[in-house]
Amino acid sequence: MPLDPDTFRAVLGRFASGVTVVTTCDDAGRDHGMTVSAFCSLSLSPPLVLVCVDHNASMHPLLVPGASLAINILAAGQEALSRRFSGKDTDRFDGIGYARGLTGAPLLDDVLAALECRIVRIHGGGDHTIVVAEVEVATARAERPLLYYRGGYAQLER
Repeated sequence: MPLDPDTFRAVLGRFASGVTVVTTCDDAGRDHGMTVSAFCSLSLSPPLVLVCVDHNASMHPLLVPGASLAINILAAGQEALSRRFSGKDTDRFDGIGYARGLTGAPLLDDVLAALECRIVRIHGGGDHTIVVAEVEVATARAERPLLYYRGGYAQLER
């Protein structure tokens, strides 16, 4: 008996996760970004992370081996930034603060942490692609994380 998709989504929603915005720059110099909660560490040596990206995501075609990307881990006060990068807006970077990282990918201002990476492998995974990236630069600040839980945003209590 196949698992009901609504049940599957509801059960997975019980897993609290951090919220990231994955960013990259295309060959024409245009910046791209999207909110991603399917992110985790993979290996310490070498330093690898993975993100899972829906095949229909606008920046999916840019995520190829050798491409650079940044994983911006959002801080507690950045829910609006998460919502902005999860929508259909094509001008997601207009009016927000960011700088170009060492790999060329955009680093959003005031994030909890940022990882600058180079994509080393991609794998199929149902309706998503699993992107494996090697971390080249990592920075962090002493703040609280933005969390996603049961379809909504949450914060850690102090």
